[in-house]
Amino acid sequence: MKIVKVGIEHAELIAEIGKKAFLESHGHSASVEDMNSFISKTYNKESISKEFENTKVQYHLIYSNDIVAGYSKIELSCANQDINELNVTKLDRLYLLKEFYGQKLGAKLLEFNIQLSKKNNQKGIWLAVWTENQTAINFYTKIGYKIVGEYSFKLSETKSNPNHIMFLKYE
Repeated sequence: MKIVKVGIEHAELIAEIGKKAFLESHGHSASVEDMNSFISKTYNKESISKEFENTKVQYHLIYSNDIVAGYSKIELSCANQDINELNVTKLDRLYLLKEFYGQKLGAKLLEFNIQLSKKNNQKGIWLAVWTENQTAINFYTKIGYKIVGEYSFKLSETKSNPNHIMFLKYE
């Protein structure tokens, strides 16, 4: 297992993994039309490349036996209206491909990002998680995250999914 920081040259790979992982975890949450529309706008080389313009954004790939298993995207110093702390990190994406589930790679990638966040003098790390993704909610709760707010995740003009805002405050 290894975790590697990547740049814009990996935008196409990130888009492909993002598309597959998002469909695996959320594909049943909306119509095929809404899902395809969201994925085509979000997970393409141009959209991912644009995200690298924000210097506070960092992408990391996680490998299992030299095969890419998933990735994370964090944004340092990203405030949230439900969190009273300044200097908090947003865990924007923690995606693991289904064939790598059960290998503790998600936990390792999350811990890596928490340590990275702490090294950057952040006070905590937050994320939005779909309210029906009980596996993810349990995963984050077990680590110490608390639900601190709600957020409506817009998939399309006609479809939004309710999300929890979860926050892990560092000691």
